[in-house]
Amino acid sequence: MIGRIAGNLLEKNPPQILVDCSGVGYQLDVPMSTFYNLPALGEKVALLTHFVVREDAQILFGFATAQERETFRQLVKISGVGPRTALSILSGMSVADLAQAVTLQEATRLTKVPGIGKKTAERLLLELKGKLGADIGAGAAIQNDAQSDILQALIALGYSDKEATLALKALPKDVGVSEGIKLALKALAK
Repeated sequence: MIGRIAGNLLEKNPPQILVDCSGVGYQLDVPMSTFYNLPALGEKVALLTHFVVREDAQILFGFATAQERETFRQLVKISGVGPRTALSILSGMSVADLAQAVTLQEATRLTKVPGIGKKTAERLLLELKGKLGADIGAGAAIQNDAQSDILQALIALGYSDKEATLALKALPKDVGVSEGIKLALKALAK
């Protein structure tokens, strides 16, 4: 119904924003990834939207990229995952991180998001398998089991998903697990 909103940004109160479009103020809920990239108050903003109509509410969700909106739509199709939960997932991890978690079937990465328990994480992995994956980005960086093991080891050692993925990209493609972990730790120590 409403596919895009463009206007002046009037208010920013996480996770809600208010956008003035020719004198009409639209209140949108946005994931934190979009929120952090918003311009200053009073400046022009354009967001893709998803409109949810329920018996007790009409809610407009805004997204900076088409990729975020499509991922949100895939999430709300899953039984037990509503718009608020989908927004929480996209606020807790990037689309690329979600795609990578789905590709590697890592439920523990999803359970780090507030409101996502083990059963919901497993349902998400099952339902999203093949729908996000390598076509969204970061999942393509994982070429084989050795790289997957290296990534999981770095995360277990306390490095963030982004740090571990960046270290993994710097490694030779055919590196073994133990050698890869050593090289990644050296790179991360710099």
